[in-house]
Amino acid sequence: MADPNDTRDSGPRMGSPLWAYLATVITIGFTALVVAQWWISPPELADLARSPLFWMLTALVVLGELRPVLLSSSMTVGGTYPSTMFTFAALLHYGLPVAVLMQAVGMVVNCAVTRKAWHRVMFNIAQATLACTAAGLVLALFGSPPSPEVSWVPRGPDMLAIGLAGLAYFVVRALLVSGAVALHERRSINRVIRTTIGHQSLVYAGLLGLAPLVVVVMNHSPALVPLFVAPMAAVYFTATLSVRRDHQAMHDGLTGLPNRKLLVLGTEEALAEARLSERVGLFLLDLDRFKEVNDTLGHPVGDRLLQIVAHRLTHSVRPGDVVARLGGDEFAVLLPSIRDAAAAREVAARLRVALTEPVLLEGMTFDLDASVGIALYPDHAPDFELLLQRADVAMYLAKEGRTGVEIYVADKDRNSPERLNLIGDLRRAIDRSELRLHYQPKLDLASGQVRGVEALLRWRHPERGMISPGEFVPMAEQSYLMRHLTQYVIDAALEQAAHWWHTGVHEQISVNVSARDLLDSALPDRLEAGLAQYRLPPKAIQLEVTERILMTDQAYTADAVRALASLGVPLALDDFGTGYSSLVRLQRLPVSEVKIDSSFVRRICESKDDERIVRSIVDLVRSLGLRSVAEGVESAEVATCLADMGCDLAQGWLFAEPMSAVDATVWLRKHRGPATPGFCFLGSAEVLDPQTA
Repeated sequence: MADPNDTRDSGPRMGSPLWAYLATVITIGFTALVVAQWWISPPELADLARSPLFWMLTALVVLGELRPVLLSSSMTVGGTYPSTMFTFAALLHYGLPVAVLMQAVGMVVNCAVTRKAWHRVMFNIAQATLACTAAGLVLALFGSPPSPEVSWVPRGPDMLAIGLAGLAYFVVRALLVSGAVALHERRSINRVIRTTIGHQSLVYAGLLGLAPLVVVVMNHSPALVPLFVAPMAAVYFTATLSVRRDHQAMHDGLTGLPNRKLLVLGTEEALAEARLSERVGLFLLDLDRFKEVNDTLGHPVGDRLLQIVAHRLTHSVRPGDVVARLGGDEFAVLLPSIRDAAAAREVAARLRVALTEPVLLEGMTFDLDASVGIALYPDHAPDFELLLQRADVAMYLAKEGRTGVEIYVADKDRNSPERLNLIGDLRRAIDRSELRLHYQPKLDLASGQVRGVEALLRWRHPERGMISPGEFVPMAEQSYLMRHLTQYVIDAALEQAAHWWHTGVHEQISVNVSARDLLDSALPDRLEAGLAQYRLPPKAIQLEVTERILMTDQAYTADAVRALASLGVPLALDDFGTGYSSLVRLQRLPVSEVKIDSSFVRRICESKDDERIVRSIVDLVRSLGLRSVAEGVESAEVATCLADMGCDLAQGWLFAEPMSAVDATVWLRKHRGPATPGFCFLGSAEVLDPQTA
């Protein structure tokens, strides 16, 4: 049965249902304890004090109270103390007064050793006393009430009385403790009993079943009683190893918090027990600026910071709420019972306040913050996976808008039921390596030489055919799939780059990365490992980041970009001109290339405004010592205008369409070396029609 002593609070709030419950149980239990002691006369106590067997049994009860036998790492399923066996043996042999006195002494010693709160110890003494009283009444009904004067040794015909007494003992303890846990964690008592009864009934059956044997041994050869410690020790150590393995499978190794697997189980239980008038809340929490710690002081200090965050979160939620670590700097909080969205916001605000307390590590003070996304059952989703996905959408909006906390709003989520099905298809496509990269060359406008290729993702759905990246990439950005998708693209690009570089085609591959990718502290490590695995120089791959992403939170994001640039991997600023960059910000960004958005490039020969914009960008980029790249070049006239402006590179259908890896390899081998004059404007125009894309 669950042990309420494992809760973290210093005591129930006076006047609360839990306070009233504990006060009632303690009052009745201590009354029963006092009444039981009236049945022992001073001469009987004196006789007991002179009995070595009495002191030996008392010592075994005290030792059995020091540490419980655990069968599960669940917080709800607590431990069972071996003292139960010896207390029940004392009840059978000496009677109720002696048994409850021994149990109370053992629990007081346990309190002194473990420093439990007074209300926990008093409740434990009270519920154990009431359980012993129930068992004693059953024995009395069968006409076999033991006492210190007339000790009782059970025989074969007494098995029914002993069995029913043991059942009464177990049922009373189970109900009393489950009631306390249910009130403390705001769960239904049925759920608590259903969660704990299976584990604890087996342990109690074993402990209570051995108690009559202890009595028989006490009567015939008291010196052999300590031998019962040996099998109990074996059970204890076996159970400890089992719980340790269970804990490792269900908890995060660094913080000790529940992992995704245990979070799923907890959420499913909460959804099954949800009441009509309440909600189940799932929070997704991502730390802001965490990567600065890893970059500044290293991963060991970052790990220590994650442990501090875990400690603060667990001590900022209510009993019964679950804090889990999903990986990296991403945490989840499950609220099995929450009144409404406003209450959920209050909890989220309390969590953020706890995290914003300055942290002192390695002589430096860090100010943390977090973005929290909230999804509620049944308002937003009917199951765990959809709750997590929608909490993820809300967290992304909180991070993007720098609002701190966001509750899922359907109007801001582009994931219709059809798109949610598409997410599942995309996950399977990633797992089965069904996505493909196509490559579009970038050419030097002055010389016509190839200056690298851009990797463009393609997905041919088995039923829907080709799906535009503009449809599934934004969908992935709003889900848990973005990191997997980015890793897939980077791995594929590195593998192709290795094939080219090791066969003499030294062309750089550019890969687009999203805002989520920039905030992923594992991205630089993955890139470094990939380059080492394929024996590639850093310049073999280039990362393209959008101007709008960088301007969202320039200071933080620029630091993340610099961390990637420190690896030696070139960076490019994509879609330039569509955001609101300033010259100062652009100077601070460690990029080597600026790509001019195709929406301006296509119209430079038709619109004076677009022509002035592109010319200004080219001049600005050149003044900063960077390289300019025009996207979407589809005519020789546009290419000529760009060359006259001094634009460095261009890509588009005029030169080559996005090609498969095989076709791109043939194309690159054909166009290696110095180009003939006019190649970039005319070489591909005759065979490519932009309208047939």
